[in-house]
Amino acid sequence: MKPQDMKSILTVLLLLFMLSARAQNPYFDEGDTTIVMGAYKGTHIINGHSTRTKYKGELDFLIYHRFGPVNSGIREFFGLDEANMRLGFEYGIIDVLDIGIGRSTYNKTYDGYVKWKFFQQRSGHRNFPFSMVWISGITISTVQSAQELTALERTGFNNELLVSRKFNDNLTVQIMPGVVHNNTVPTPDDPNTIPYLGAAMRVVVAPKIALTAEYYYRFDEYQSTRTFDPLGFGVEINTGGHVFQLHITNSRPTYEPGYISSTIDNFWDGGIRFGFNISRTFQVNY
Repeated sequence: MKPQDMKSILTVLLLLFMLSARAQNPYFDEGDTTIVMGAYKGTHIINGHSTRTKYKGELDFLIYHRFGPVNSGIREFFGLDEANMRLGFEYGIIDVLDIGIGRSTYNKTYDGYVKWKFFQQRSGHRNFPFSMVWISGITISTVQSAQELTALERTGFNNELLVSRKFNDNLTVQIMPGVVHNNTVPTPDDPNTIPYLGAAMRVVVAPKIALTAEYYYRFDEYQSTRTFDPLGFGVEINTGGHVFQLHITNSRPTYEPGYISSTIDNFWDGGIRFGFNISRTFQVNY
């Protein structure tokens, strides 16, 4: 599958969303109004967010890990000698509003975000075919560089709309239009602001196992450095309190201004990184 095929997939997913706007969820009898649950088990898919939000008082401890690219060869043990990690926390202020913080080893970056679910998919008399979530985030790099940059110059921002639909017990599809902005870029010819459109899919293949896929098409990119659209495929394992997500992706950064603008590995040329996400949920406010 080539990058141009991915653009066609995005078009098909958009058509599916439009066609399903008037569809009733097959689970429930007409006349009932029922919230559609279980579209996602985790608040993240691979790199990006899902439309899942935490319940009030729930605290997630998150560990993200990325190895190096497999095309680095045997000298780097096909990427396993390299490691990039993010530790984070996500907390449910109320059932539809989360806040999150994290710290990545990539560029020693701190990140924070607010995640608000303003529509929940419902079936029945008051049918609404989608769940919709808004995310706004900020990042700041603390890595030392030859340039003496101020904190503001080392800051990035992202805003993203998540729209998902659970079609049945096994299939959830999501689209993610958004924009990232980095206050400092490699050269003056590079864009500070990059709009994008993402798509993701989750397919349940067993009671506690699902397959996932995620792709972001960028409408602009750096001119001074060759970068690529982020792409990933994964397996999600739910054990109750934990969600384990194993995946392959071409992205090293784990936050939006990083993986949207600075993915330098070509997935189709062996620039594939094995990685995993682990989340553990704690109830801290009963």
